[in-house]
Amino acid sequence: MKNLINTLHKKILVLDGAMGTMIQRHKLEEVDFRNESLKDHDKSLKGNNDLLSITRPDIIKEIHAQYFEAGADIAETNTFSSTTIAQADYGLEDLVYELNYQSAKIAKEVADDFTKKEPEKPRFVAGSMGPTNRTASLSPDVNDPGFRAITFEELRVAYKQQAEALIDGGVDMLLVETVFDTLNAKAALFAIEDVKDEKGIDIPVMVSGTITDASGRTLSGQTTEAFLISISHMDLLSVGLNCALGAAQLRPYLKILSDKSDFFVSAHPNAGLPNEFGQYDETPEMMADQIKEFLEGGLVNIIGGCCGTTPEHIAKISSLAARYQPRLIKSQQSTVDGLAVN
Repeated sequence: MKNLINTLHKKILVLDGAMGTMIQRHKLEEVDFRNESLKDHDKSLKGNNDLLSITRPDIIKEIHAQYFEAGADIAETNTFSSTTIAQADYGLEDLVYELNYQSAKIAKEVADDFTKKEPEKPRFVAGSMGPTNRTASLSPDVNDPGFRAITFEELRVAYKQQAEALIDGGVDMLLVETVFDTLNAKAALFAIEDVKDEKGIDIPVMVSGTITDASGRTLSGQTTEAFLISISHMDLLSVGLNCALGAAQLRPYLKILSDKSDFFVSAHPNAGLPNEFGQYDETPEMMADQIKEFLEGGLVNIIGGCCGTTPEHIAKISSLAARYQPRLIKSQQSTVDGLAVN
């Protein structure tokens, strides 16, 4: 943890890009999502990308290596949907511990290999904890606004199992990401605190929300500032924004976080907005030009990519980030101001 924080004070760290986008390049079939123990599973498993950490670990390992080669400092584990809640769609709730543990183990092995080769550029692993496919704040039934498909306690239990396995697998930090409902995120953060207390450990925690449209609000209706305020009582490493929007659209909301947050600030936007076919058209050069404004404005400490981004995007972002100083958090700013006065 000390090494991570020291590094954040010195430079802008680069987060990796989209796991799903890279997996799509392999054009996988149903057989790739099965192994001997799953050969007779009665549900289709194609598209359950987290499962590849068990059935095709070679692919996941290769993707992590490609992002590190491109200049990433932090790799996210292949666990965005590795909760019992999300895996229930596939009937794989019993595999959740193994999914998280193996994903963390793979990413950590690759990170350690790169750190050994380049000790001056340590690599880190963030355990990805996605929002699940259910929301605690909103009803999925327009005819019954009071109905909830999930409870806070059910979310807490699921997230606790995920956090335990990710920590056991060796992650350096946990990333509660793509938060569209802050109540879901609070369940994850509460679960993480439980795990930290039970294990007697302290592990850095990142939180990254998602603004779903041009109104600047999350799906559950919070503004960026309200989102920040509602989680600021937690001991967090960073707060940030990812997904849904491209870098250009994300900038005003990132500025709010940068101005008002006492934490490090992260951003990993999409490669623009999706086209009519759901594809992302922004080239690495186009995306880097937009992210340059984040860096010139001193808005971020951690920068990366979400949907549609590839190692080519991360290479451009990494090269750009190396030319700028990280955003000063308030404790640093006070020191700088004090020195200026003296």
